[in-house]
Amino acid sequence: MSIERQREGFVVLDGASYRYGAEAPIVDRVDWAIPRGAFHCLVGRSGSGKTTLLKLAAGLLRPDTGQVRIDGAALNGPGSRIGFVFQQPTLLDWLSVLDNVLLPLSLKRALRAEDREKARALLGLVSLGDYAQRHPAQLSGGQQSRVAVARALITEPDLLLLDEPFAALDALTREELQDDLLALCAMHATTVLFVTHDIGEAVYLADRVAIMAAGRLHHEMAVNLPRQRGREMRYGQPFNALCRELRQAMDAAS
Repeated sequence: MSIERQREGFVVLDGASYRYGAEAPIVDRVDWAIPRGAFHCLVGRSGSGKTTLLKLAAGLLRPDTGQVRIDGAALNGPGSRIGFVFQQPTLLDWLSVLDNVLLPLSLKRALRAEDREKARALLGLVSLGDYAQRHPAQLSGGQQSRVAVARALITEPDLLLLDEPFAALDALTREELQDDLLALCAMHATTVLFVTHDIGEAVYLADRVAIMAAGRLHHEMAVNLPRQRGREMRYGQPFNALCRELRQAMDAAS
């Protein structure tokens, strides 16, 4: 990785590799840098190493070789500066929606009145302001995903990592959640790494997209679309041309 690229990265994976036991590396000498406030997506087929790379970036796994750095400091484990949204919402059934959002704070300290106000405001931003006292079983899949995003943002993390969080949702709900996510992250200039297998989702969300195959990054592409994304953009020629380019690159990497 070049010195220039290291300097521009708020999040830097520098020659990061990881393997399970004696198997071939799941992540193999990956170099990747995300500038502060940027939204990057990682696409690839199942088994390409995307989730493992995301766990390295979260500090949930430590690389066998290479290094992960956040704001210039080596990452040695998960911390309050990093939020994570899993493939499943992983909400606690016995807690209300409000208390699920507050969970990252309540595990660290006693809750304050302003914490509850902040959580209610987040729920309002994801269109769940009237659902604060409901429980997860009373929510649809899309609503549960909204709660999971609000929970990840309650600590105002510098870095938000998402692992295919909308994959199980219907197309219309997925599009709505993509817009909600972009708006929420723009409010605090949150740096984002979003893993998906959906080409259209990656192009719609990202400033930059990378393709992962067999543990390596094989291609990266800037998404030169206006940052104010909207529904009509999905049907325009520039958007579809980028989707086509990304699909061709994925086929070449297979």
